[in-house]
Amino acid sequence: MPSIRVELLPGRTNDQKRAFAEAVTRESVRILNCVPEDVEIIYTEVSRDDWAVAGKLLSDPKGD
Repeated sequence: MPSIRVELLPGRTNDQKRAFAEAVTRESVRILNCVPEDVEIIYTEVSRDDWAVAGKLLSDPKGD
């Protein structure tokens, strides 16, 4: 049973998440030779205050 975790910044709509889940499920079934009911996708929204890249929080002002 593939369990796929997706971490992303807040702001995606349910329609976007649904479309992503449909596409990833379809490709998982094709590539991993499983049934759609076996594919789980878990979304975790992470705030910009809790995500850092290159030593800077995403919530930090740009240009520092």
